[in-house]
Amino acid sequence: MLRPDPEAKPRLVKIRDNLIDRIKEAESHRWLGEAEGLKVSLAGANAKLAEMDQITARRTTTQLGMPSFTLAAGRTNLDPERTSKIP
Repeated sequence: MLRPDPEAKPRLVKIRDNLIDRIKEAESHRWLGEAEGLKVSLAGANAKLAEMDQITARRTTTQLGMPSFTLAAGRTNLDPERTSKIP
């Protein structure tokens, strides 16, 4: 199953709002079969929006900070006199 991308939420909200308007129009013209089909699509859009909200709520960012490599880099000697005396 594909997970919806929370970045696409504004587009899906527009689709949901359009479906609501189309359902009202279908019911006003007494196109009951069309209205029922649109209600199925609306239920799917609402489910996707709820899933997007859950994904966003679970998504957290942890700042780990910048690693320090002084211990991993080994020994460094910045004293030029000691460097020249090492055999």
